[in-house]
Amino acid sequence: MADQQQQQQQQQAAGAGSEGCKALGALLSGIAQAAYHGNAALTAELLRGQLYPEAAPEEFAALRAKMGGLLQSIASADMDLNQLEAFLTAQTKKQGGITSDQAAVLAKFWKNHRVKIHESLVNQSRWDNVLKNMNWRVDLKSQSRHIDQINTPVAIVEMELGKNGQESEFLCLEFDEAKVSQMLKNLSEIEESMTALTQTT
Repeated sequence: MADQQQQQQQQQAAGAGSEGCKALGALLSGIAQAAYHGNAALTAELLRGQLYPEAAPEEFAALRAKMGGLLQSIASADMDLNQLEAFLTAQTKKQGGITSDQAAVLAKFWKNHRVKIHESLVNQSRWDNVLKNMNWRVDLKSQSRHIDQINTPVAIVEMELGKNGQESEFLCLEFDEAKVSQMLKNLSEIEESMTALTQTT
């Protein structure tokens, strides 16, 4: 009984008809912007004030949490159209689930935003920085613990590392001739492995 009352309250908060669908679509956009595109300005208070000003705070919070959870499930599985239809159909039949109108809005939203959300999730899940830029120069070593290393050429390599939208980090490395040769050998092996994989796919 409590679940039915909660669902009715959320349906009232979501509104009915085309206006309710527009508001729910805008709510999904706001949730996606905050969760997947880093737009922290779209707070729950702002979304409620603009989209559901007549809804009680707890009703809106429940609706936002439910839609956010559903969108997260859809996005994390990167559902295709068949998976999406089966998932949403199950949600409409579930006690305390969603209405057919809400399912239709979710389906339309995912079809229009799937690619961008998936790309954002891929970028967020990268465990490593990417190489943005690399500069190098060759110097003669003027100081060393060992006399025989003075005036030998060394390569100074500066790498700019970072993720899109974030401040870069700079890594400076020094290579002597032997280390450069070893690095080139390793890079050559990497290139051969990549080429082999490309040719087999």
